[in-house]
Amino acid sequence: MDKINGVVQKKYVDFDDFAAHENEIVTITGYVHRIREMTGFSFVLLRTARDVVQCIYAPEFSDYRWDDTITENSCVKVSGKVVASADAKGNKRYELQIHNVEVLSRPKEQSPIVINKKQLDNVPLDTNLNMRPLTLRNPRERAIFKIQEGIARGFRDFLSGQNFTEVRTPKIVFAGAEGGANIFKLDYFGKQVYLAQSPQFYKQALVGVYDRVFEIGPVFRAEHHDTSRHLNEYISMDFEMGYIDSFYDIMNMETGALKYIFALLRKEYPKELALLQVKMPEITEIPVIRFKDAKDIIVNKYKKKITDFNDFEPEEEQLMCKYAQEQFGSDFIFVTHYPSKKRPFYTMDDPADPEYTLSFDLLFRGMEITTGGQRIHDYDMQVEKMRSRGMKVEDFETYLMFHKYGAPPHGGLGLGLERLTMNLLGFKNVRYTTMFPRDINRVTP
Repeated sequence: MDKINGVVQKKYVDFDDFAAHENEIVTITGYVHRIREMTGFSFVLLRTARDVVQCIYAPEFSDYRWDDTITENSCVKVSGKVVASADAKGNKRYELQIHNVEVLSRPKEQSPIVINKKQLDNVPLDTNLNMRPLTLRNPRERAIFKIQEGIARGFRDFLSGQNFTEVRTPKIVFAGAEGGANIFKLDYFGKQVYLAQSPQFYKQALVGVYDRVFEIGPVFRAEHHDTSRHLNEYISMDFEMGYIDSFYDIMNMETGALKYIFALLRKEYPKELALLQVKMPEITEIPVIRFKDAKDIIVNKYKKKITDFNDFEPEEEQLMCKYAQEQFGSDFIFVTHYPSKKRPFYTMDDPADPEYTLSFDLLFRGMEITTGGQRIHDYDMQVEKMRSRGMKVEDFETYLMFHKYGAPPHGGLGLGLERLTMNLLGFKNVRYTTMFPRDINRVTP
């Protein structure tokens, strides 16, 4: 009888291990990325999970003879000797002299897209997305999502180190946290329910349990926007923290998280950053400006006519980021005290001027990536604001339970993972930084 002991032996080496195995025989696995036949030998580039490894086939290396039926995109296991050489600049590099190739599978048909180029510049976006299981194999495409992994990993690691508890909240809910019409309705065994616009209600409830909580998960917006910055399903990185002195505590926590994330990317993901030629931001501190003051700058400095006095238009976000760069050398800027009309019902109004709120957005390289602020924690104050907006208080009984039985001063934010990745990498469309986008036109693949 077999028994499983939970010990996973490493069967194959990674390219990063080659230095430790110089002049040794090793086995690696991956896809045949490209074959370049030369006189008397061939270069075989093998695409592993994170690298493209140069292998060399020549008859004198071993008794193995190349199988001409091996094509690009064949899945293989390659054994060979790790050898060192020098590149054109004299830097040491490693390659594999092939001793044997075991074919694990062959492609059924030729790929309609050439994925062994450095990038898929000539592939239209729709084609890229339609062929996602294939196009993501391109080294540059997959590097996008390794970096995105690092962003989420950094967010999680930083907050865990700040005594936050990671939570998982329902995505089928009784009411929309943000309200409005941009909410997906579901027939749930004869009842009407919704897909969660955010984990807001649950984050607040769990502040009463753990003080500090965070979640990385999908949220859903039934918005009819078909723009380069909107998705109907995206990943939100949320946190909520209790016992705050002001909403500046939230902005400070996010700034610390971003510093940590970018340091982690530099340390753990240099290959991907180099491949994508990422211009990493430097954060020492992030400037803060009030919404009203920002609007004045847009009018007086940049001579733009204001058409929306309660929110920013995309062009205005770009202008404020231009201002942050010109005045402070910063890729980021916090805009605070948004009008109460534009913020959800749970946002605390500014006691000094109730037309505005203790809230903020974080703008990064021309686009809003975060919305956050202080929440109402007093039961009577929350009920009063709901009624002033014509909301049925009885529909939010379970939400108000948190307030009714005592809630600390608290606040939090939601940070869009795909938008942060998009602006960090310099893309013009958020779909490039979404593995399998869901928008008003796309539910496949």
